[in-house]
Amino acid sequence: MAFDLLEGLWSLEGEEHPSASIDKDKFKWTSMLRIPDFVTDEVFERFKEKLAAKKPELNLSVICREKFAEGFCGQITHVGSYDDEPETIAALERFIEESGYRTEITGIRRRHEIYLGDPRKVSPEKLKTIIRHPIGKVGNKR
Repeated sequence: MAFDLLEGLWSLEGEEHPSASIDKDKFKWTSMLRIPDFVTDEVFERFKEKLAAKKPELNLSVICREKFAEGFCGQITHVGSYDDEPETIAALERFIEESGYRTEITGIRRRHEIYLGDPRKVSPEKLKTIIRHPIGKVGNKR
């Protein structure tokens, strides 16, 4: 398992469904990096202290270590520029609906992206992103 993949949880300010718009200025996001289980709270805090000494301009109060349980999701791989994701998201939404589910994006359950390429090193048309939408069975309300 790779531990250096950047992941993000996304939603739009004031909207429950992020596939309706790509106005990135409205995105509310959380970035995540997977860390191995052997990294304890103590190890994590020592890392933050060392980072603060090297980069005092960073606001490390927003960095935390927590477990993430995603739940049931629909998933698709997008290949290409991040700006071209709406077409892939529309395909994911069609698949979710045709499979008897509905997207359940809320303040807690948000769109999840896993970035398989580094945009600083890979051309936009070759970027790969796993896109996950939390889902529930049609007729079941959470």
